[in-house]
Amino acid sequence: MASSTESRRTRKRPEERREEIVEAAATIALGEGLERVTLRAVADRLGVRPGLITHYYPAAEDLVTEAFGRAASVERERFFPHDGTPVERLARFLHHVESGASAPLAQLWLNARHLARFSPALAGVLEEQDALDRERLTAIIAAGGAAGDFDVADAEVASIRILLAIDGSGSYVNSGDEIDHPVRRSFAADVAEWSLGLPVGSLAWAVQRG
Repeated sequence: MASSTESRRTRKRPEERREEIVEAAATIALGEGLERVTLRAVADRLGVRPGLITHYYPAAEDLVTEAFGRAASVERERFFPHDGTPVERLARFLHHVESGASAPLAQLWLNARHLARFSPALAGVLEEQDALDRERLTAIIAAGGAAGDFDVADAEVASIRILLAIDGSGSYVNSGDEIDHPVRRSFAADVAEWSLGLPVGSLAWAVQRG
């Protein structure tokens, strides 16, 4: 039986415990899918009793929703670089997508879009995260337009086109007979170059040069 001293040593502040729970849930969501985010699964990962998770998240749906928002936010910081020229930042972002590094994120988004049909709360977070991605990409494109790197009249329109191309390619992420063709692998970059008035292959060259 644990002594009172040990209990006090392991007790965490509510905000620390909640953060720990959300991080564990986000890890499960990204690696295994949102359906795998259950109170018991999170408890097992943290080595605590399910009742502790229920104390903070009485409804599993709330934890699933927050897990998606956390995972999407963390991955956004990984895939949208903050340093370099606008061309370099866009090129690196698209390279992450087309190299397959973003496959777990694509699976998560596809999963969330399906489940959002049945969960208004998840649908709301999905819209928020979608807007944040669009805002981040729009800022990169606007900076490139201001610097004369991109020939673009409307940065937001260009960002929507590129994100639609990424989502379209990502819809095949769970397919066993995925189209293995160069035109598919470079589709998002092709759309970006067309939308921004860049020479064909210039984004791939920017990655190689970097």
